Amino acid sequence: MSLPRPASRLLPGLLACALLAACRATAPAAPAVVDASPVVDAPALAAREAVIEGRVTGAFAEGLGGWFLQSATPGRDQPAAVFVETVDGMPAPAAGAHVRVSGTLRSLDRVPTLQPARIDTLTAPAPTLAPLRLASAPGDWSRLAGQWVRIEAPLTVSGQHERATRGTLVTSVDGRLYVPTEIAWPGVQAAMVQAANDSRRVLIDDGRNDAPADGVPWYLPETARALRSGSVLTGVEGIVDHRHGAWRLQLTAPVQVQPAPRPAPPQVPGDVRIAAFNLENLFNGDGRGGGFPTARGAETPAQYARQLEGLVATITALDVDVAALMELENDGYDAASSLAQLVDALNAAGPARDWRFVDAGTGPGTDAIRVGLIYRATRVQPKGAAATLGGGPFARYSRAPLAQAFVPVRGGRPDGADFSVVAVHFKSKGCGNADGADADTGDGQACWNATRTESARRLLEWLATAPTGAGERVAVVGDFNAYAREDPLRLFYDAGWRDPFAAGPDAPAHSFVFNGQAGRLDHALLSRALAARVVGAAKWHTNADEPDDMRAREASGPWRSSDHDPLVVGLKLRGR
Repeated sequence: MSLPRPASRLLPGLLACALLAACRATAPAAPAVVDASPVVDAPALAAREAVIEGRVTGAFAEGLGGWFLQSATPGRDQPAAVFVETVDGMPAPAAGAHVRVSGTLRSLDRVPTLQPARIDTLTAPAPTLAPLRLASAPGDWSRLAGQWVRIEAPLTVSGQHERATRGTLVTSVDGRLYVPTEIAWPGVQAAMVQAANDSRRVLIDDGRNDAPADGVPWYLPETARALRSGSVLTGVEGIVDHRHGAWRLQLTAPVQVQPAPRPAPPQVPGDVRIAAFNLENLFNGDGRGGGFPTARGAETPAQYARQLEGLVATITALDVDVAALMELENDGYDAASSLAQLVDALNAAGPARDWRFVDAGTGPGTDAIRVGLIYRATRVQPKGAAATLGGGPFARYSRAPLAQAFVPVRGGRPDGADFSVVAVHFKSKGCGNADGADADTGDGQACWNATRTESARRLLEWLATAPTGAGERVAVVGDFNAYAREDPLRLFYDAGWRDPFAAGPDAPAHSFVFNGQAGRLDHALLSRALAARVVGAAKWHTNADEPDDMRAREASGPWRSSDHDPLVVGLKLRGR
């Protein structure tokens, strides 16, 4: 179950291709191989006077402040298509109109742009044009700037972080996109995967610069309000445009959607099940109904109630015995604390009412957020005292780990082998004030990698001392803020720890989607003795694939209760 470490960090080309092929999802195959040639932008146009006649292919005067005009027979020194800016007092013709425009031609944000001095709408029928049919994503979008195209390949929705704010979706040919360091070692390997991702990426847009009504772009059917990443789109047709720093298609027709279904709760075998779940800043104000907005979490009591409801629905459906939690408010352990009120809400959901939390006394740590451990008292019981690790990177950046030994119980009596669970949450990738060794080196691991790696090293040293007194069977679970092949995880692999999600028959597991690329920031790393008792493992994709605004749309249920997906590992521990 551990990830193999190649003798060299360099992959031959064929192995890299095999790696990519193995990690692509199961969207219908594209009819042609992706053109992975490097993108080279067309040279900027020197400003000059021009007269261009053709067909209006995209009318976006209201949304983008202009419209696209394409010629059926462009002159030798004339671009095939241009974006015509709107000018007060001049017409903004509808799509399909036959138009002649004279004015100043130049490059504006990489697209040939005409500032009109005169616009004539012609009575003769517009030239017959059809969208240029592309078998796949082009390697060089700049060669098609302003042109009307249709992608023949089905496109998989890989990300939708700007769907509600800008009406855009990140899509991709040949399945969804994965974070390079989820499937390849940092450096050259990761760069190869990123280049392939870039060649497969297609950003689709709604022809507006503002937010779409009710968060749903017009090109999606009303039934796609809950569209999940992993869904497949066909009939994607629009104008090649560049804005907000990226090439995109301004769509001219609705798309057809093959929606990805919401998955049922995982049925993980095992007589003891462990979960890890990042709660996305569970802050409860002052714990007595006031104190809103909170520092990092809910802004109102209603938002907090909805957040708590979704988290309870998620944890209850997982049916686990121990859960490691991240991004809890670090506000003590009394009845007004976020941790205590989460446990109260879990028990109120019933029927067993046997949830308890591990009380570490203080903290752990001094950060505004902390990790926590909760458990089902009728299934497992703590063994000994909790242990925490401070100092070094855990004093300021990574959250202090919390460890607790447990033993399975039946009828209140021990019934099986003991085990320890260690909840962790390492420093995030956001650069902020990162410098020196923590600056982004460009190898795919982003900022603060040195701090995360040092956190892993100190954690391993601490675990070697058996801080809970039960050091043979140990699960280190939580948000490492590092993908599966990054340095912090490699330290664990090299020390013999096992990843129950490392090998599987399907596409790579993921727990998080960032900028349209999926990967695992949340991990379960098991000592050899505990790994030998694994009987199942699953991630429940309740959150990462859901639209960002889904929590506000649905009054109850687990969907988008956080931005991370929970994981579950099933173990056989009873009967020793």
